[in-house]
Order: sequence, then structure tokens, then C-alpha cells
Amino acid sequence: MKKLLFIIAIISGFTVFSCKKDDGGGCTTCSSPETTSFQVCEESDGNASVNGQNTGTPYDVYVSGLVEAGASCNN
Repeated sequence: MKKLLFIIAIISGFTVFSCKKDDGGGCTTCSSPETTSFQVCEESDGNASVNGQNTGTPYDVYVSGLVEAGASCNN
């Protein structure tokens, strides 16, 4: 019985550590005179997402494009 509990504990430990979520690189808040503030987040694949929707564009390219278009983004 002790052996069974030990095995279950080991399997549970591996399950907890192997299910760690990779959140990517974080988020930044952007705003412009034409829009309300919104968050742009870096997904684990390196793409930017807005409102949870993956844009399919690399995060750095997306944020720099927003800034070039007149938006203000800060980390």
C-alpha cells in the first residue's frame, strides 16, 4: 500500500510540473487618440495577441507598427 501511494505521489508530482503554462513575454498597454487603452500580449509562439486573439504577427513588429501609427505603448 505504501508503495502504491509513493508511485501515485511521484506521478502527481510529474503531472503538476509538466503542465506549467508558458505565458510568453508579457503584455504592454497601448492607447491612441482614436482608441481606448488596450493590451497587447506576447504569446508563447512570439506573436502578438490583442483581446486574446493571436494576430499572427511577431510581437515586436506589431508593437513597433502601432507606435509608428501614432499609438503610445508602455510596458
